[in-house]
This record gives sequence, C-alpha cells and structure tokens, in this order.
Amino acid sequence: MCRHLAYLGPVVALERLLVAPEHSLVRQSWEPRRQVSGTVNADGFGIGWYAEGDPVPARYRRSGPVWSDLTFADLTRVVRSGAALAAVRDATRPGADGEAAAAPFSDGPWLFSHNGSVRDWPGAAAPLAAELPPAELLRLAARTDSALIWALVLHRLRAGDDLGTALAEPVRDLASAAPGSRLNLLLTDGATIAATAWGDSLWYLADPVTRRTVVASEPYDDDPRWCEVPDRTLLTATRTRVDLTPLKENSP
Repeated sequence: MCRHLAYLGPVVALERLLVAPEHSLVRQSWEPRRQVSGTVNADGFGIGWYAEGDPVPARYRRSGPVWSDLTFADLTRVVRSGAALAAVRDATRPGADGEAAAAPFSDGPWLFSHNGSVRDWPGAAAPLAAELPPAELLRLAARTDSALIWALVLHRLRAGDDLGTALAEPVRDLASAAPGSRLNLLLTDGATIAATAWGDSLWYLADPVTRRTVVASEPYDDDPRWCEVPDRTLLTATRTRVDLTPLKENSP
C-alpha cells in the first residue's frame, strides 16, 4: 500500500523526480514494480517541498489519482526545490477521509509519510493512542492508521527526539501491539531524511559528489547505484551520508 519518495540535493524541478523518470512515482501509482500489498495507488497523493530560506514546507494534496490531476503535472514542471517528500496512496479502507488522509502529513518543519498498514486496526493500536494527550488525539488529521502513526511520531519530535528515534520507537511499539503490521515510515525536515523498512520495499540512491540522496519505496529508474534497504532497518541520511541501523522488536 502506497509508494513514497524523499529527496535531498541540488535544486531541481520536481518534475525530474516525480514525473520524468521511466518508473517515476506517478507511474508507480498504477504500475508499481515492488509493492508488497495492493496493485494500484489511486486513493490520493501529495507532495511537500521546501523553498530556500523557509523552514516550513509547502504542500499540495488531493484525494484522487495523481495521473488524473493536470495541476500536479504543471506544478512539478515549474516548482524547484532541494528537498521534497511525495507519496501516492492505496487506502486500507476506501473512502476514509479523502484529502486529509493523503501524505505527506506535516507540522512545522516536518513532512511524514506511511507506506503500509496497522494490522487489526483500530483495536490493536488503541493502547498506544491512549498514551497520547487528548489534545493531540483531537488534532488527528484523519481517522486512519497513518494519521495515528504520525501523531505518535510527532509527539516524540516535539519532545526533542531526533528523526531516527522518532520513527524507530513507534515502529517497535506498533510491531509489538499489532504483529504483522507493515510500517515503512518516511520523515524529513529538509536537511535530514529518516525512514524505516518494515514489511515492504525501501531503496536509496546516494551520490556524495553531487550531494544528492533519494530514499524511495522503489527505484524510479535503472541506475545501478540504487541500494535496497534490508527489512527491519532504520535509515538516516543527509545529502552526503546514509546510515543503516538494524531494528529489533521490543521484548514481550
């Protein structure tokens, strides 16, 4: 379910990342090559990007398929950025909350996406939701597993956790509460990317010479430098460095 991508690097037209490649994110919306669950990502899409000198990203999201949105193609042709996160969505439950459920979710400098699903939703995640302050639950953007995961991640970010810890701990907690969940998370603040591989595909393309890093559900072209991230792994990356850390489930 879902495909997503994050980019850090030289300023480029977003079209070069999301539309032009042979196996671009747009094409992955109807023809993914490595998606574990689901076949068509037509239940919404979104993109967030950073403008120079502004730490708060802009977003464009819609509830329908990305291939039918002519504004998206025009937008990506003219908007240029050195940091972005985009996603196409295959809803776990069709019709749930429309545009509000489409990634990326955002708050302050952060953009977030979830590829996967929480098994036995919503009951299995209820104990974790109960640990959040009521005000944070009332601010959930949508009634979806992804929105709750974002709330768990955001709670940690606001408490001072770094991006990697803010992803790793909720993944461990959710994996213990709902075994068999698919928890591929993607997070950026415009300077760093953090991602988890947990139940679905994740790849990265790094070029420290040009200071470019792409992290994606699957490669958007056939460049041999793409590297697959092992399952149960936390990835953290900047424009010049990628680190992989094994993730272990919490003890019972």
